[in-house]
Amino acid sequence: MKVGVTGYGRYTPGEVVTGAEIAARSGIPEAVVTEKMGLREKRVCPPDDHCTDMSIAAAEEALADAAVDPADLDLVLYHGSEYKDFIVWSAAANIADRLGAETAYATESYTLCAGCPIAMRQVRAQLVAGQIETALLVTATREEELLNYENDDSSFMFNFGSGGAAYVMEAAPEPERTRAWVNASAAITDGSFSEDVVMPAGGSRNPPSHATVEQQRHTLDVPDPEGMKERIAPVSLPNYLSVADTALERSDYEREDIDFVAVTHMKRSFHQTLLEELGVDPEADGYYLDEYGHMQSVDQIFALDEGRKRGLVEPDDLVLFLAAGTGYTWAATVLEWRQ
Repeated sequence: MKVGVTGYGRYTPGEVVTGAEIAARSGIPEAVVTEKMGLREKRVCPPDDHCTDMSIAAAEEALADAAVDPADLDLVLYHGSEYKDFIVWSAAANIADRLGAETAYATESYTLCAGCPIAMRQVRAQLVAGQIETALLVTATREEELLNYENDDSSFMFNFGSGGAAYVMEAAPEPERTRAWVNASAAITDGSFSEDVVMPAGGSRNPPSHATVEQQRHTLDVPDPEGMKERIAPVSLPNYLSVADTALERSDYEREDIDFVAVTHMKRSFHQTLLEELGVDPEADGYYLDEYGHMQSVDQIFALDEGRKRGLVEPDDLVLFLAAGTGYTWAATVLEWRQ
């Protein structure tokens, strides 16, 4: 049975933070922020714009694009940030209720920045198995608020921006309604990195207290930045390529068949190296998110949409969704773009 994406939507907060502003706040030279880190600007949320609000806005656009009534959804899956409206709380249930998805069950999948390809993989399996017929996948992040720009150890996360995305997946949709066919996926996790990026306080190990707030332990940190860098450098590119090759092979394709890569925002040089290793042109066959930054599992939909707007994605193109998230997980999903 074929599974298709029949519609998608996105949401962009209105407030803009430039690379120059981040440089001023962090003390990092502007050229390093804009060129090496690859961040000209990004969007951030006002205080009343939460992950559920961004998800709802993107979901309404996706449902309209797919011509699907929320009442016909069987599943609402949230795969966005855990930094959401409340802790120990289901954003998915809230989103389903506000959309009017009365017959859908709501659940969440969290693989940090690798979440999009993995969520697609999970939902595709349910659709193929016949357990559901129509699903809405939503994601959003505002983790930019968890940054301390005075903490040099966490500087590789200064590209974090805010945004939301959503897409509808259906079992055996009519070809004329299908934006893309969803093919196979692959993923790798190296759990030795599981404690390399943490927010030191707020969980059960270090519950919130006056002391943890005063010590500014409620922002993202890298306990051993040099050690992490030394260990991640030899494995990141091979793992990206491995999940890409495996997903392509499972879909009966090869690297030479790739027409467009929608990948997690990363420093500019690594982005170029990765796409070149895949055999595609970084300028013509991928969109670099330097005007949005890194929006966790939102990146792939934004890169795809910006690629379409620029004529980089055309009917019958093979699109590779490629992602990596701290933990550390690398993931890929192959799509055949139709319209």
